[in-house]
Amino acid sequence: MLKRLGAAAGAAALAPSLAPSFAIAQAGQTAQGSAANASAPSVVSNPPRDFGPNAAPEPYPDPDVIVIDPLFNKYRANNNAIVRLWTGGLWSEGPAWSGQGRYLVWSDLPNNRQMRWLQDDGRITVFRQPSNNGNGNTFDFQGRQLTCEHLTRRVVRYEHDGSVTVIADNFNGKHFNSPNDLAPHPDGSVWFTDPFFGDSLYEGVPDAPGGFGNEAGHIRQHAGQPAELGNLKRELPANVYRVDPSGRVDMVISEDELPLPNGIPSRPITKRCTS
Repeated sequence: MLKRLGAAAGAAALAPSLAPSFAIAQAGQTAQGSAANASAPSVVSNPPRDFGPNAAPEPYPDPDVIVIDPLFNKYRANNNAIVRLWTGGLWSEGPAWSGQGRYLVWSDLPNNRQMRWLQDDGRITVFRQPSNNGNGNTFDFQGRQLTCEHLTRRVVRYEHDGSVTVIADNFNGKHFNSPNDLAPHPDGSVWFTDPFFGDSLYEGVPDAPGGFGNEAGHIRQHAGQPAELGNLKRELPANVYRVDPSGRVDMVISEDELPLPNGIPSRPITKRCTS
């Protein structure tokens, strides 16, 4: 998920390749879609559209931007068209816009890399590889990149000098599952979700035998992994956490309250206090 509204403009052009499951479609219905539900917008362009950079221009507003909730209209740039900038990832996730660097970074999880699109000349290159199967990315209020790493089950910050700082890798001495998405807060804290989607070879590393993702022990969790990895099991529920600027980690939303938390908004929702 994008962490700032400012990132939306930079990421919108990349949406067809970053989120194929949310296939952009024309407002006109396909025959099949109309038959299934006449009131629902189609998710397949008809006729098929070329989203490439050399495609014929589309009229404004772009008919393939489907608005489900009218509240989105005030954020929509009606004079922008969808353009596919790049394709080739196995599964792309976690786009984040750097306002200082004027670039878009995103994760290609199974390929264990991060990619970057530069606004100045449109170049797309490998930004970081290996990336420890990084998933969600964002930038804090000092312009530093934050990333959720599935492989190492931690949240890290890339400093301006290129060094890496571990923001959080455990809660009360127990390892996280696979931090998924995160957002900085103006007070200096970092909020992140911790489902267990990374307990697989495709997204990270499977649990050791007996763990939630490898109960029968049939999966060789060390296969293809660094020697020091592959010995962890699921130790925590899928919660939402807050890392204080002091480094203290607090569980703020439990799995019982929000099963399998995934994306997180740019301004974390605090619990409502009741008397």
